[in-house]
Amino acid sequence: MKPVAIFRHSPIEGPGYFAIFLEQHGIPWRLIAIDAGEAVPDSPETFSGLCFMGGPMSVNDDLPWIEESCALIRLAVAKDIPVIGHCLGGQLMSKAMGGQITRNPVKEIGWGEVFGESDATARNWLGDFAGRSSTVFHWHGETFSIPPGASRLFANPYCANQMFALGPHLGMQCHVEMTPEMITAWSAHWADEMAGITEQASIQSPEQMMGDTATHLTPMRALATQLYTVWIKGLAR
Repeated sequence: MKPVAIFRHSPIEGPGYFAIFLEQHGIPWRLIAIDAGEAVPDSPETFSGLCFMGGPMSVNDDLPWIEESCALIRLAVAKDIPVIGHCLGGQLMSKAMGGQITRNPVKEIGWGEVFGESDATARNWLGDFAGRSSTVFHWHGETFSIPPGASRLFANPYCANQMFALGPHLGMQCHVEMTPEMITAWSAHWADEMAGITEQASIQSPEQMMGDTATHLTPMRALATQLYTVWIKGLAR
């Protein structure tokens, strides 16, 4: 089986549970470290699927690999090679598919509720999580529009578009891939970003994040498993 390509854009924003899930299902994967200067491949055809992780930059930044990534996503979509994106990765997907990336009304940092849609597409992707609330991890200041032809899967009052699906492709604004180690590392690395704004309802302090992890990680892991299980069905075996 061809490997899944996992694109990393920041050294501390690795694949987390997504890689664990692939390994549990015997699916090979290859890390492409954009943050270390690795090039974006010209073609998606050497991979069974593409996964784009998060990052602190904006999809609207003038970085050469952003348009290269969008071009690769468009090629994958044209060839029905499944693409999945987490946060920045979901924004790359939206942009590549004709959506817009704009500043979100507020930053979302930490654990927060999202509300599942209940249409047929949502029921296919979300299973028992369709039509009800779930708690997921967030860390973003921008947001994507739902690209033409895609369906929204999750929303909340702070960010209208938390997740979308288009055929075998899944774009997420939230971070269902998180591990406790990643939450600790992000809280330390980006502590300055939270300074003075933790009084906002959409932002948690590091202490609140870590305190809530024991409660929310296991249910979010179940949601991630549901999403990833549907996504891998599209991989070429």
